Amino acid sequence: MILDRLLPALLVCALLLAVLGMFRRARLWRAGRPDKVALLAGLLAMPRRYLVDLHHVVERDKVMSKTHVATAGGFVLSMILLLAVYVVGVSGWFINLLLGAALLLMLTGAVFVWRRRRQPPTRLSKGPWMRLPKSLLAFAGTFFLTTLPLSSLVPNQAGQWLLSALLLAGIIWGLCGLLLGMGWGGPMKHAFAGTLHLAFHRRPGRFGGGRSTGLKRLDLAAPKLGVEKPADFTWNQLLGFDACVQCGKCEAVCPAFAAGQPLNPKKLIQDMVVGMAGGTDARYAGSAYPGIPVGEAKGAPHQPIVGGLLREETLWSCTTCRACVEECPMMIEHVDAIVDMRRFMTLEKGKTPGKGAQVLENLIFTDNPNGFNPRSRTHWAADQNLPLMKEVQEAEVLFWVSDGAFDMRSQRILRAFVKVLRAARVNFAVLGDEELDSGDLARRLGDDATFQRLAKSNIATLSKYRFKQIVTTDPHAFHCLKNEYPDFYPAGQCPEYEVLHHTTFINGLVKAHRLVLDRYKGGEVTYHDPCYLGRYNGEYAAPRELLAALGIALQEMDRSGFRSRCCGGGGGAPVVDVPGERRIADMRMDDARATGAALVAVGCQQCTAMLEGVPEPRPAVKDIAELVAEALVEAEATGGDKQPQRRVVAEEA
Repeated sequence: MILDRLLPALLVCALLLAVLGMFRRARLWRAGRPDKVALLAGLLAMPRRYLVDLHHVVERDKVMSKTHVATAGGFVLSMILLLAVYVVGVSGWFINLLLGAALLLMLTGAVFVWRRRRQPPTRLSKGPWMRLPKSLLAFAGTFFLTTLPLSSLVPNQAGQWLLSALLLAGIIWGLCGLLLGMGWGGPMKHAFAGTLHLAFHRRPGRFGGGRSTGLKRLDLAAPKLGVEKPADFTWNQLLGFDACVQCGKCEAVCPAFAAGQPLNPKKLIQDMVVGMAGGTDARYAGSAYPGIPVGEAKGAPHQPIVGGLLREETLWSCTTCRACVEECPMMIEHVDAIVDMRRFMTLEKGKTPGKGAQVLENLIFTDNPNGFNPRSRTHWAADQNLPLMKEVQEAEVLFWVSDGAFDMRSQRILRAFVKVLRAARVNFAVLGDEELDSGDLARRLGDDATFQRLAKSNIATLSKYRFKQIVTTDPHAFHCLKNEYPDFYPAGQCPEYEVLHHTTFINGLVKAHRLVLDRYKGGEVTYHDPCYLGRYNGEYAAPRELLAALGIALQEMDRSGFRSRCCGGGGGAPVVDVPGERRIADMRMDDARATGAALVAVGCQQCTAMLEGVPEPRPAVKDIAELVAEALVEAEATGGDKQPQRRVVAEEA
């Protein structure tokens, strides 16, 4: 039989060509900057990362998860058995295993075809991605039929006719679409790149149930600051871009894309792949950036990204909410890439749009983004008799006030939290005028130099005093203090304090029976998850437990928890103010209106400002600290040491 001799040769040739293509692909990744990774440890950890960590993300779509497990598992098992049977010459019970694996792959491939061809979601890329299910069917169906004669289920003569007349084209099609596609381009490229991406991920802390969300430290002594060209990314970032499956889940949750701003995270990652390999986006078959047609992007590894692959406004549309990262089934780091490119634009080119340049200048000269006199940071507390850390030197809790001190609406939140602290008799103090901006805004806008200066100054101040916990009402400052400041402590030192968000801290006080709360007497309530509290730090439970302690039965928005929609206030978005078809805050308030709630509870000063900026009629907006302060039964509050009373003196400007 002709194909008895051709099959081993076809398999070996396809495998060799696939390996050659993989080496070619790896050369593209290696054009990036070096980055230290644990090669052996990463490879050993890869099976668990694929089967457990990645599966947890994919499992959110139950149907596609099961389809993917069956298809990918069937393909791998089929390839092993095909090589064993047709190349090595193994016979016996392996034949039946091969038959079962190929059948499984064929059936799941057929389901995949059916789902995609009926009503594919708009987020899915078309083009070559629509051919992948057909390649799966060709691979599974043809090899399934070739096993029939070997398993004696059909006569040999019938098998010869099948093999010679029907299967050769299907076998070649299947091998080319799947094996060659892994290294030479096409949808199956994600299988090869994705596997290595998991092994050599630039954030290994994300695996094993961990969380890694702090931006990478920028070496300010480097010859180039940030990313100008695709080759300026690290090699494992380029590898991560190549792992994209173009499923569009990032696109579906991106607030900027939904608002009609010129950003689509899927398209951005694909443009980075175009730049890495060289060429144009002419073959891209997914959704474009809103307002920017497909066909404009072109680049090469050593050509500038902005002006070739991307427009400037695409970079500045991102709110850094990490919704794209949270949803990505290949665990690609979109936000890291965007901030890396912003760093070059800000630090090397000095091109921060909108009010960005003025804000950064304010941070440099006044240590706050709005340019207020730094000595006015404590004016909000002139009547609060707050203890100053420089006077008491030691406290159980350091209350990090953040830049809400300069905003009249945020000051109400700060006062409410102080009221709660005093009701629980918490031993706390504030830094007063010694506290500087956390640097969050500067860092998201790409100015790591200003961020690092502020971080080191604040660390020097914190190091002078003794306390066990830092508590703040600002999730952005909370994130910086908890996840990014530790990188800037002197070598061999690490923070000796715990950083908590105020909702977590108050919830602990309630559980310890240090607060007595009346029941909330208003209407229906919904809760908005701040991005920097939820997706960045995984705190979803404490705010809800605290609201439940007030007797509130939440009316959850459709997009809540890890899928919460951003308010539009992060990443410097309000500062650069890239126009879109509508405001992100308006869309979020529509989510709240749909619940029928009369009140939106929040846990972030920035979210409060953004949501209250939505024109009425709309639900009221209150921070959880305000709700708790209103519900306090102060006469019954117990526990804790008596609070030392020392007045903050507001110095004259």
